[in-house]
Amino acid sequence: MAAWGERLAGVRGVLLDISGVLYDGGEGGGAAIAGSVEAVARLKRSRLKVRFCTNESQKSRGDLVRLLRRLGFDISEGEVTAPAPATCLILKERGLRPHLLVHDGVRSEFGQIDTSNPNCVVIADAGEDFSYQNMNKAFQVLMELEKPILFSLGKGRYYKETSGLMLDVGPYMKALEYACGIEAEVVGKPSPEFFKSALREMGVDASQAQ
Repeated sequence: MAAWGERLAGVRGVLLDISGVLYDGGEGGGAAIAGSVEAVARLKRSRLKVRFCTNESQKSRGDLVRLLRRLGFDISEGEVTAPAPATCLILKERGLRPHLLVHDGVRSEFGQIDTSNPNCVVIADAGEDFSYQNMNKAFQVLMELEKPILFSLGKGRYYKETSGLMLDVGPYMKALEYACGIEAEVVGKPSPEFFKSALREMGVDASQAQ
């Protein structure tokens, strides 16, 4: 217990990743990583504030939380910082209308966003929808814009599921950057602004978080 207390001296909040840290996705929803349910429960019994940060972009926050609860985690939707809702705020603030190249599971997060006559592109981990046809359509939309804007929900290279390693959104983001001669705006890890938003939601300074 002393070691635990020493490690947390001066710490008021903890940011936790989800995919590959708390659980591995896969058939049937995946499986909790050994000890992760107990670790989260222990943190929640402590004095610490806990927030979950994820680049999950194949599920809405609601679907993700329901899955994690089925796996035994004590978690609520309000405790999760995810890139899709953060992107929607940016789109509204800047008056942008996206062409969406996203997984059907997260499309509902953009339900209140105007997607007519797009003036930007949003890509996420679209899975099987990363076809040549869909990538080429995103490329065409960007090339038709005077000032092309590309948002990427994270930039991971790959992630782990119970069946093995899976390509993430990063390689597809890089393909569009290269083809269009632009740099994507990343919403999600490892963007500093993404972590800062999570800290603001916890009411904790960066120096007080782990």
